[in-house]
Order: sequence, then structure tokens, then C-alpha cells
Amino acid sequence: MASGRRFLMIGAHPDDADIRFGGTAIQLAKAGHTVKFVSMSNGDCGHRLMHGKELAERRWLETQKAAAIFGIAEYQVMDHHDCELEATVENRKEVIRLIRHFRPDVVLSHRTCDYHADHRACAQLVQDAAYLVMVPQFCPEIPIPEVNPIFGCVFDTFTDPRPARPDAAVAIDAVHDQKNRALDCHVSQFYEWLAEEHGYHGVDFSSWCWEEKSAYLTKHWGMRFKVAADAARQTLKETYGDEAGSKVQFAEVFELSPYGRKVTLEEFRNLLLGKA
Repeated sequence: MASGRRFLMIGAHPDDADIRFGGTAIQLAKAGHTVKFVSMSNGDCGHRLMHGKELAERRWLETQKAAAIFGIAEYQVMDHHDCELEATVENRKEVIRLIRHFRPDVVLSHRTCDYHADHRACAQLVQDAAYLVMVPQFCPEIPIPEVNPIFGCVFDTFTDPRPARPDAAVAIDAVHDQKNRALDCHVSQFYEWLAEEHGYHGVDFSSWCWEEKSAYLTKHWGMRFKVAADAARQTLKETYGDEAGSKVQFAEVFELSPYGRKVTLEEFRNLLLGKA
């Protein structure tokens, strides 16, 4: 196994990377690789009562607590307002600087077909960076990488204009509890703002035991990774073997981008497994 691989997950909000890449990140970090999460917005709209700087600071603290549980190298939160992220030239430059500074082997983000405007803008920014990161006269103050990173997208269930391709799938059953414990750090989201969206009005989650909290997190944010595992069942069998692949309950699934460095599906899968 090659050591020192670097993985950069760029999400739109200060919990997107956690939800979509958290289990894989845990396993990569445990295998000795370097993982960084980035949130392109500060999350200052994600609450019914709190807002602005107070909420942004609270959410930053939540990311740092989660990062410690994930075991990742860094969780960086950019200072763009929630719900206002745009795919501008200045933001494109910001993403390119992030990539050039970190020098990742793999960059992941959302797909451009997504329900949230910030997710779509984030995806577009990363997609636009896939070629321009290697243009030396664009953001010339930072040298281009020696090789272009590999770019990919995290899984979603949207089908318009097409479903996500399960190019790679990583079983996360073994770290499901640890991932939930990291999500548990985002109190403002999973126990307040998003909890209300799921009908939990006025619920005091602080009185719940861990087993109850974990079951709740799995029900509302973990079940999508059962859906992902089913969608990627053939990929899981190809990756882990027929018997083991058929038994995977939770999987994080990824689509290889046609932009950026060209690799085979086997190379992409092995990188995300921490084997390449």
C-alpha cells in the first residue's frame, strides 16, 4: 500500500463532508492517509433561532469537534454566507488556491444536480477547478501541482438528468458508530435545525442515551447509505468479493469525474480504499 495519499472533500456546508464522506475518511485516516474537509460556506443560515456570526462560530466549533473524532488532518470553513454561494470567478480562484495549497491526490465534492443551490454552486466550482488548477497563469502566485488530482463526486439519489454512477463503493459498516459519533457533534443541525425538519419539535435530545441518538442519526442520515449500498451492490461485490460484498449494509459511493487526472476504475477504487 502506498503511504501519504491526500484526500480533499469540499462540501457546501459545515456537515456535508461529514455525512457524505465521513466513514471513508475515518478508514483512510486510520490507514495513515491525510484527509481534509472544507466547507465553502460558514453555515450562518442553518437554524431557526440563531443566525449570523453567532451561528457561524458555533458551527465552526462543531466541525472541529467532529474532525477530532474522524481523525482527519484539518476541517477548514470558508467565510461565505450560507445560501449565497455562487460559482463566481473569485470563488473559483479560492477553490484553486485551496487545491494547490493542499496538493491532494483525490478531490471530491457534490454533483451539479442537487436540491440545494449551495451544493450545486460548490459542485460547479470544483468541476471548473479540475482543469484550471493546472493552468500556471491562473492564480500564478501559487505553483501548479506536479500532477493533476483525480476528481470525483459523492453519491446522491437524484435522477435528473441521470442517476449517480457507482464507480467506487466503500463499506463503512465497521465505522458506522464512529461516524455517528462525529455527526453527534453537530448539535445545531442534527438535534435542532434539521431535527425540526424531520418533525422533532421541542425534543430534548440531551436526555437520550447514545443508543437512542445513534438510532435516530441512522434513521434520518444513515439510511441513505443503505440505499447507496444497494445501488452499488455489483461494485461492492467486485471490490470485496461476492460473499462479503453482498453483506455490506452501509456504503459510501463515489462517481469518477471525466475531468482531472485520468485513472481506471480499479485505480479510483483502490485509492478510496487506501490501497493505492
